[in-house]
Amino acid sequence: MKSFGKSALDRRQVVAGGVALAAATLAAPAIVGARTTIAEAMPPLPYPDDALAPVISATTIGFHYGKHHKAYYDNMVRLVAGTDFANHSVEEIVRTTLVNPNRTALYNNAAQVWNHTFYWNSMRPNGGGEPSGALAERIANDFGDFGTFRQKFIEAAVGQFGSGWAWLVEGRDKKLQIVRTGNADTPMAQGLKCLLACDVWEHAYYLDWQNRRADYVAAWLDKLANWEFASRNLSL
Repeated sequence: MKSFGKSALDRRQVVAGGVALAAATLAAPAIVGARTTIAEAMPPLPYPDDALAPVISATTIGFHYGKHHKAYYDNMVRLVAGTDFANHSVEEIVRTTLVNPNRTALYNNAAQVWNHTFYWNSMRPNGGGEPSGALAERIANDFGDFGTFRQKFIEAAVGQFGSGWAWLVEGRDKKLQIVRTGNADTPMAQGLKCLLACDVWEHAYYLDWQNRRADYVAAWLDKLANWEFASRNLSL
């Protein structure tokens, strides 16, 4: 697995090294290649607050979406007001501010807006289990079998020290990878195509699972993972 928490997605290292980011077509929350405007960046949840229980309670969803996600969105709107970023897509804001140390606050909030909308769509009621079709074949080819993928994904999510994310992504070589990122960082900013995301910030699970992150991630994969969404983001 790869971790972008304090390496590839460290903005100061990117600036110092003069690394050029790939301008790839990226998977937006609901439609591959979509350009998410600021006005579209906090859509309604795709299910009722209680639809993911008992894995994720309505109380957790209420705080997570209604407080945390909304705060990131409100901060992003405030930070782009009166700037050239006001007419940019969220994806463009994230990629541009990643390499600008003077825009760290905007990067953090815009990236969290994008990450959270992607996360909500990475789940569905009565989800989980194993994927089918082309995605199942790609997972078998790149990880050996679904059981190995599942184990490695849980390990990546649990192994993310502190706050962050676990992702299933498609690399530029079309190989599927599991990566983890710290805080607001996102593989999308590195030109990787995101297929599925699990939030491992404590506010995503602590009211329901306390310190049992491994149990939360396992239940998330087994009962909530939206493989149909991941398949729509997959290159064919």
